[in-house]
Amino acid sequence: MKIAIIGCGTIANTAHIPAYMKNEKAEIKYFCDIIPRRADEAVEKYSCGKAVYDYREILNDPEIEAVSVCTPNHMHAQITRDFLKAGKNVLCEKPAARTYAEALTMQATQHETGKTLNIGVVNRFNDGVNQIKKLIDGGELGKVYQVYVSFRSHRSIPGLGGAFTTKEIAGGGVLIDWGVHFLDIVMYCCGDPKAKTVSAETFSYLGKDMKNYSFVGMWAGPPKYDGVYDVEEGVTGIIRTEGPTITVNGAWAQNIGENEMFIDFMGEKGGIRLQYGADFTLYSTKNGMLTTTTTQYPTNNHFENEINAFVDCVETGARLPSHIDTNILTSRLMQAIYDSAAAHQEIVLEE
Repeated sequence: MKIAIIGCGTIANTAHIPAYMKNEKAEIKYFCDIIPRRADEAVEKYSCGKAVYDYREILNDPEIEAVSVCTPNHMHAQITRDFLKAGKNVLCEKPAARTYAEALTMQATQHETGKTLNIGVVNRFNDGVNQIKKLIDGGELGKVYQVYVSFRSHRSIPGLGGAFTTKEIAGGGVLIDWGVHFLDIVMYCCGDPKAKTVSAETFSYLGKDMKNYSFVGMWAGPPKYDGVYDVEEGVTGIIRTEGPTITVNGAWAQNIGENEMFIDFMGEKGGIRLQYGADFTLYSTKNGMLTTTTTQYPTNNHFENEINAFVDCVETGARLPSHIDTNILTSRLMQAIYDSAAAHQEIVLEE
């Protein structure tokens, strides 16, 4: 299966490309990037494919069956729609788009063309997350009535002044960057419950004075002090659904010297704390005793799981849990959080 990689930056090189290289069914034919050096370096590094600098040059290559879109957020919708219309199957990195409205255009094009469109919510292919989903689906926690989500770091705004902190490019800050993964895990494990109301606030204080921002880390750096910082570094909110109530507390940067990256699933029979990107603990009772269960299970790299599933679904037509029709729910939630914060009032989600 011939593949094209659109965007040869960090996520392509650390996740998509290595996973395709390990998949015996896939062959990367093109590496595309508007920065020619990146595409050229990918060809040299991986000893395969051809470098191109404009994705439109390869839209109509009949050999290409599927593409991974690994560009900045503001290009997701256009590139994805163009490849779908050209008859290609698409795996688009998260978030689907900058806004819910843009994500809806992607969904509409998928429906029109009938080609596969999956979004890179990789945790749906994480072995630990799937173990949690099995426990919840099997009734181990009983009724899950509340989920607490924490994605908080001390001071680690990425690439201050660059693409990550420019709303026109990224669509938002910590919510659309980190929160998308956490919210998607909750929706997936809890059966994608229908949201009813959202009340939230976002905060942008610590990074505003860019030159005087002190930090412990700046992935996607270095800072560009003549750049833009118009996104949120913090968010808090409450989402009422037809299932559990979801409480969100996120921060790229906070004046608390802790990194708190976890999700608590609280049920009437038991609870689970998932350490993001790591293992989980089950808390329950038995025979009048309080019990704590630690877990060990075989794991595989979740990006490899995701890419392998994508290649297989292109081949078979199977629908994955990362399909745009499912992921659109997370896009809608994030939009409602941003809308609530902008209006400083609760948002009621219509049917």
